[in-house]
Amino acid sequence: MPQIAELWYREKLLSDPDTMSYNKGYNLNSVTYHNDTGCIDFPENQWQQWYDYFLMNSPQCYYAYIKRIEDGCFIGEVNLHKNNSGEWYDMGIVLEGQYRGQDFSVEAMRLLLNEAFGEFSAVAVRNDFEATREAALKLHLSVGFEIVNEENGIIFLEITKEKYYGIN
Repeated sequence: MPQIAELWYREKLLSDPDTMSYNKGYNLNSVTYHNDTGCIDFPENQWQQWYDYFLMNSPQCYYAYIKRIEDGCFIGEVNLHKNNSGEWYDMGIVLEGQYRGQDFSVEAMRLLLNEAFGEFSAVAVRNDFEATREAALKLHLSVGFEIVNEENGIIFLEITKEKYYGIN
């Protein structure tokens, strides 16, 4: 979990067109979003409010950086936030573009799910994204997520605590 002074890395992630290319053209309704690159502005004057919500709001939210073991270098981020309409947590994972395809995301996802089911006692974790994001789908399926719905080109995935721990 980063300190507020380390949010420079989140700003770097969100402003990198290679990293944010998955987000390009998504048409988010935000003045900080750049439709042509998928990037999102995250200026320092927004850090404190964002930090208070994602890092000081447990058990509603969880946020952490993904660090490479060999040298402690930040290579991405993960997050959880309690869904307002159910007993599950929604999740996110962003790996810096240059580190994709190197199996870092599988370990990061497992650590995030351990946090969700262990520390937060989540019943389930969900995520959704475009069906065309094959690498993201492969990652989610590899750790036990199942597709629960597909609508308008968006796939909805879920993993329950029982499924994750192999409890029948």
